[in-house]
Amino acid sequence: MPEADFGIPPAMRIDIDTLNEAELVDLNRRIVARLKLLHDMKAHVQMLDFRVGEKVSFQPDGHPLLFGIITKYNRKTVTVITETGAQWNVAPAFLRKLKTVDEADAGAAGAMVRRRPD
Repeated sequence: MPEADFGIPPAMRIDIDTLNEAELVDLNRRIVARLKLLHDMKAHVQMLDFRVGEKVSFQPDGHPLLFGIITKYNRKTVTVITETGAQWNVAPAFLRKLKTVDEADAGAAGAMVRRRPD
């Protein structure tokens, strides 16, 4: 039964059965490096959705919902200082922007609104 080519052009196909151990190790190293680059690029794009000083929320495993302010960009995460003064390094995928009540009333979908107690 022929293998599926997944739409890969013939010039890009690699017959790994013909590669020796050193070539397979090199190919693996290159694949891992490429996947890491793609992951880092995705994290960077997600990070661009947030700004230093912006109010956010996130919920770590085993903790209640936390609220804080972004204070710094890191390589793969952003640093958030919570209302209690704790510092967390959080991947942007786990952050949600906080909107003011006025912004929420204007229809900011997907945003969380936090009302302060009087």
